[in-house]
Amino acid sequence: MAVTVETLEKLERKMTLTLPVGAVQSEVETRLKKLARTVKMDGFRPGKVPMNVVAQRYGYSVHYEVMNDKVGEAFASAANEAKLRVAGQPKITEKEGSPEGEMAFDAVFEVFPEVKFGDLSTAEVEKLDAEVTDAAIDKTLDILRKQRRTFAQRAHDAAAQDGDRATVDFEGKIDGEVFPGGKADDYQFILGDGQMLKEFEEATRGMKSGESKTFQLAFPADYHGKDVAGKTADFMVTVKKIEAANLPEVNEALAKSLGIAEATVEGLRADIKKNLEREVKFRLLSRNKQAVMDALVSKAELDLPNASVQSELERLVEGARAELKQRGIKDAENAPIPEDMFRPQAERRVRLGLVVAELVKTNDLQAKPDQIKAHIDELAGSYEKPAEVVRWYYGDQKRMAEVEGIVIENNVTNFVLSKAKVTPKSISFDELMGQN
Repeated sequence: MAVTVETLEKLERKMTLTLPVGAVQSEVETRLKKLARTVKMDGFRPGKVPMNVVAQRYGYSVHYEVMNDKVGEAFASAANEAKLRVAGQPKITEKEGSPEGEMAFDAVFEVFPEVKFGDLSTAEVEKLDAEVTDAAIDKTLDILRKQRRTFAQRAHDAAAQDGDRATVDFEGKIDGEVFPGGKADDYQFILGDGQMLKEFEEATRGMKSGESKTFQLAFPADYHGKDVAGKTADFMVTVKKIEAANLPEVNEALAKSLGIAEATVEGLRADIKKNLEREVKFRLLSRNKQAVMDALVSKAELDLPNASVQSELERLVEGARAELKQRGIKDAENAPIPEDMFRPQAERRVRLGLVVAELVKTNDLQAKPDQIKAHIDELAGSYEKPAEVVRWYYGDQKRMAEVEGIVIENNVTNFVLSKAKVTPKSISFDELMGQN
C-alpha cells in the first residue's frame, strides 16, 4: 500500500490510500460464503441457498461493508505508520482514474495540534483564601435551629413580624381577572425568609389576625411564571392566623438530636467547624483551579481542531435539549438550538482539554493511586458511614474516572501555582459561600 500525506492548512491533512481490488473481492467472497451457511430464503433449506442467489441478494451490502472495513484499516495503519494523532473521523472519497487492479482514496482529516507553552513563571494567579470564623459557625447554628423550630399561635391582636408564620387567604388579579396561581386559601409562609415577593411580605408585615388589605404587586421581568412576568397585579390578602417561632436552645439536647458523637455545645460547634472547613476547602480549590486554568490557557499557543470543537458543540446542544426535556418542554429533542450560542464554551473546553493533557503528559501529573484513595477518603469523611461511600466509589468505573479527573486537575493546579506569580487574597466566608 502506497501512502502519501500532505498538509492542506493548519491542522488539516490529506492522505492518499490505495487498495488492491483483488483483496477486496476475496474478502467479499469469503463473507458471502460464510453468510450462505446460515442465510434463510423462501424455497431453500438453511445453508442450501445457491451462491449466485446469495450474491444477488446481499452482494452490494457485503461489498459496502468490506470497503468500509478495508479503507478504515488502511487509514488506521497509515496514520499509525506516519505517527499521526488524528482528531475526529476522516472524510474519505474515492479517486478517479486509479491504476488497473487498484482503488485509490483521498482521506481528508485533522490532527491534534502541537501545544506550545510560554513561560509559566510570568503567569499571574490570584489565590484566594478564607477562614471559618465564629460568626460563620453561629450562622450555621441559626440555620440548624430554624430547621427545627416549632410554632405557637400569637394573641389575636399581635402584629405579624419577621420570623412569624402567617396563614393567609389571598387573591391576585391582572386586568380584573384572577391569573393561574394567583389565588390560595390557608397558605402558610414565614415572614422574612424570602418565600414570597418583597411587596407581599411588606403588605403582610404588621397585620393582625382577621385583617384584610389590598395592595399592588409588580412581578419582576425575570419572574419564573412567564404569564405574569413584568406585569402588575392587584392583590387582596386576609390574615387568618399568626404563629410565633420557637427556636431550640443551643444545648446538649440540640447536639444529641443532630447525632453529634460528643453531645455537648463544644462538640456541636467543633463538628460544624469541621464540616464548614471541608466545604471551604473544596470551594477554594474550585475557585483557585478556575484562576489557574485561565492563566494556563493564556500561556499556551495552539490551533483548535474543528472536528473536536464540532463534537463538543453537539454534546452541548444535546445537553441543552436534555435539560429542556427535563423541564417538561414539548418536543425538546427537536428544539431549534443554534450551535453558535455554545461555540465560545465549546472552543474553551477543547482548548483547555488539549492544554491540560499536554501539561500532564510532559510533567508526569497523572493521578497516582494513593492520591485517588486520599481524595475518596476525604469525600467519604463527611458521611455517617464512610466505608460504604468508599465502596460506592470503587464499585463503579465511571465514578472512579471522575475522581481521577479531579485529582489530575488538582495536580495541574498545584503545578502551575508552584511556577506562577501568585498573589494571595483573603475573602470572607460569606463571599466564598455566595451569601453576600
